[in-house]
Amino acid sequence: MAGSNGKQKTVRDMVLSLALIGIAAGVIYLFIPHDDHTPDLKRVDYRVELLTARRAAAYPVAAPEGLPDTWKATSVRFQGANFDRWHLGFQNPDGEYVQVEQSTQKRAEFIDDASQGASATKVTERIGDRTWTRYTGGRYDALVLQDTPGSTTVVAGTASFAQLAKMAQALKMA
Repeated sequence: MAGSNGKQKTVRDMVLSLALIGIAAGVIYLFIPHDDHTPDLKRVDYRVELLTARRAAAYPVAAPEGLPDTWKATSVRFQGANFDRWHLGFQNPDGEYVQVEQSTQKRAEFIDDASQGASATKVTERIGDRTWTRYTGGRYDALVLQDTPGSTTVVAGTASFAQLAKMAQALKMA
């Protein structure tokens, strides 16, 4: 009988320890903040990089003009050593991502890279005075500008085609 009392004490101690750990975990869970919304992205100023790209690139560099302040520029880069690659990323008012990509890289390779695997559709649309081809099926949907010898211009992202078209409409080439 003396042996069973020791086992009962061990089981009771183990149950008490587990209960104490559970209470501690619950208290920690209650007092640590939980924030499930996406983080607020920092707005970047892309004017200096745009001027640099427009001086250095072998093609007219695209950037939006007249977009509302609700469109937030979040990333910018110009890589002159990498096919004069221009990138400008935005968060649209709905929180979706829209990017403008340009390069002198081989057209098919560049479109695949910029859209992350999208394929051309037979759908074209006239936006302003330019014709764009829709691409779907990749990580991003995309609009690709037609008739741009020497370079390729892509507007791509997680946003809807209507939002991609708004960006395409706002692009000024210089």
